[in-house]
Amino acid sequence: MASKPRVLVVFGGDSPEHEISCVTAAGVASAIDPGRYDTCWVGIARGGAWVSVDEDTVRSYRIAPGLLPAVDPGLPSALLVRRPGGVEVAQLDGERLTGAVPVDIALILLHGPYGEDGTIQGLFEMHGLPYVGAGVFSSAACQDKIAMNLILAAAGLPVGPYIGISDADWRWDRQAVLAKAAALVYPLFVKPARGGSSIGISRVEAQADLAAAIETARRHDPNVIVEQGFTDMREVECGVLVDRREAAPAVSALGEIRVNKVDKFYDFEAKYLAEEQVDLVIPAPLEPDLAREAVRLAAAACQALGVEGLARVDTFVTAAGVYINEVNTMPGFTPRSLFPRVWAASGLAYTDLVTRLIEEALARPQGLR
Repeated sequence: MASKPRVLVVFGGDSPEHEISCVTAAGVASAIDPGRYDTCWVGIARGGAWVSVDEDTVRSYRIAPGLLPAVDPGLPSALLVRRPGGVEVAQLDGERLTGAVPVDIALILLHGPYGEDGTIQGLFEMHGLPYVGAGVFSSAACQDKIAMNLILAAAGLPVGPYIGISDADWRWDRQAVLAKAAALVYPLFVKPARGGSSIGISRVEAQADLAAAIETARRHDPNVIVEQGFTDMREVECGVLVDRREAAPAVSALGEIRVNKVDKFYDFEAKYLAEEQVDLVIPAPLEPDLAREAVRLAAAACQALGVEGLARVDTFVTAAGVYINEVNTMPGFTPRSLFPRVWAASGLAYTDLVTRLIEEALARPQGLR
């Protein structure tokens, strides 16, 4: 390894969350410590092309009214090459590889399918390249909300009422699916099982609208989860850092999301486009017993799912107790994202957070663990 490790930062991706990943990359570009690390920026364009992107372009990505950034597929092609001495990133010029540079670790900033779901983690495992974040199985399990709920429930952790709908279930006997959903109490939230950023999600108030909402979710994922909505609940989230060198996961301050919309739905627009629609309260004003339970469940969920590196854990706090809603192994790092903000409130600044994640991954053993 060189005196300064070179970090391969991968962003974009062929998923509905492509634009959010670009903005996450812009945030990280402003935060990564140039005194500690060299960087190599590779964007994955829609359609799957890997291209080399200069850091100034990455820093320019932003969300603005009528503007969502995207990786330009016309940039020079980038290739990952495993050599006997390690891994390099090169550009493809016709049939020749040029400008090869060694890389020591990958920082994966991909959200959603083909990045957050274990696919690119498997590629890096095969190349012997360390990477930040959860491994293949944990990434896949956390990305699939049905699998995640099954694992959490098997570990004795509380999840809300739901049904999972596979592609075969819906194609072969949708009436049986709708009958099964009748056991849930409205409102329902219908989601792509392996989606994120609230893309493809519908709030359903009546049985007559359920089938159409399932079809909407299926445009993003053939597998769908239908969750029973909670009434009078509070949405409380936190960041978790998992370092095998430490005895237990570290949990950040809790943040409460308050949606200033009539339907109280924390959708894509509320998350990224309309700041006035959402308030983030840090620390969340919870009774001490509820706060301790939310922290306990966040750590326990990451342990049950085998998370490494980082995660954001979303919970619902209700009169009946605390329920785990989601474990996200690649939370957003946009300027408005909760994950860096709750860690900043916990005393870990943005740059220090990125450094801690990279150093944990560099110290992690490779192979089966």
